[in-house]
Amino acid sequence: MNATHSTSTKTYDVVIVGSGIVGLGAAYSAARRGLSVRVIEHSTRPTGASIRNFGHLCIGAQQGEARVLAEAGRETWLRLSQDAGFWLRESGTLIAARHQDELDLIEAAAADGGITLFSADEFADRTPVARKVLVGGARITGDLQTHPRTAAEKIAAHLEALGVEFSYRTAATSVGKGVVHTTRGSVHAGQVILAVNQDIDRLLPDIAAEAAVQRCVLDMLRVQIPLSRSLDAPLLTGWSLLRYGRFESLDEVHPVRARLHAARPDLAAIDLNQMYTQLPDGSVILGDTHHRDPAPLPFQAEDAQQVLIDEAHELFGTPALRVIERWQGMYASGIDEFLDREVVPGVRAIAATTGIGMTCGFGLAERAIDRAFAATESEPASTPGLRADSATQSIPAAQKLFTAQSSKEETA
Repeated sequence: MNATHSTSTKTYDVVIVGSGIVGLGAAYSAARRGLSVRVIEHSTRPTGASIRNFGHLCIGAQQGEARVLAEAGRETWLRLSQDAGFWLRESGTLIAARHQDELDLIEAAAADGGITLFSADEFADRTPVARKVLVGGARITGDLQTHPRTAAEKIAAHLEALGVEFSYRTAATSVGKGVVHTTRGSVHAGQVILAVNQDIDRLLPDIAAEAAVQRCVLDMLRVQIPLSRSLDAPLLTGWSLLRYGRFESLDEVHPVRARLHAARPDLAAIDLNQMYTQLPDGSVILGDTHHRDPAPLPFQAEDAQQVLIDEAHELFGTPALRVIERWQGMYASGIDEFLDREVVPGVRAIAATTGIGMTCGFGLAERAIDRAFAATESEPASTPGLRADSATQSIPAAQKLFTAQSSKEETA
């Protein structure tokens, strides 16, 4: 993953800024159309949200636009796992219910299908969760799990084999209609896709501010823990049900939230999503906390990390665990689930802004490519107020000349 390209007179069909899952998804969608593609990446490998997560593709817990995009990306994940050769399993998602109100909420969601319910004994027989803490459980069918630290690099290598060009250690400094200006010169394109996650404020500060995009940082750990049996799917708890649209939208969520927040205000204060995934080597990812800030400090409180350890002990009934790694996750957080807009003709900015980029990123990226080339084929009128010479302008200057469309466009 060391390919670089200096300034070229070649004009690509698509130039993508960012090689996280969303950017790679856009490159894959474009390459499958037979288009020429170049990816601009400031680092030498994926180091952001695409490798710092649980590897959980939580499709069945979404609703609305997120569910549509998650379902659209599912087949891409399955196809790429075979073609690019990375680990992925059709695991579903486990949910441990430790209180009757949590089970009531799960049962209400199960009315729409795709969720299998279990008694406490049945769930304990299938999972390493301690029987004494359970009142029941469930499995969301159709969800996937991958290894976040290997998937992105394998996908990038596969894309290079398909003819996609990558420019690593190359930072985009500004973009305009048909051009991306970088630290290695200018790159020309018919369409530009910006997929830079929380760093959207560095290229499009006005749009980032309008969409209230800031950085959400997470405390996460990887541990060795003596589980009673393997964890064969990502595992959610009652705290998780407060976060995902399929559950959070139901009236039955209110008693769950009220009880959890009253019983553990300390966990509510760190915005806990208590969940777990087990990697192929047997280690377990624990997480996670959430703190939002435009420029969060890198310091991680040991108390928050200890909470994650303590909660794991209680859930699994284990006496000890060994921390292998600690890290700070990070993703874009905004007022909507997604940022998806054409900022000037031929330049589109996309991001998952609720921490579900692995789940919805491929669907979001494919939709962006579809919209970009549908717009090209229909030859829309120029944006009112945008000067004819804007092809040579950078976006930060050009932004002020037009009113950006809503970030919540109707799902295609």
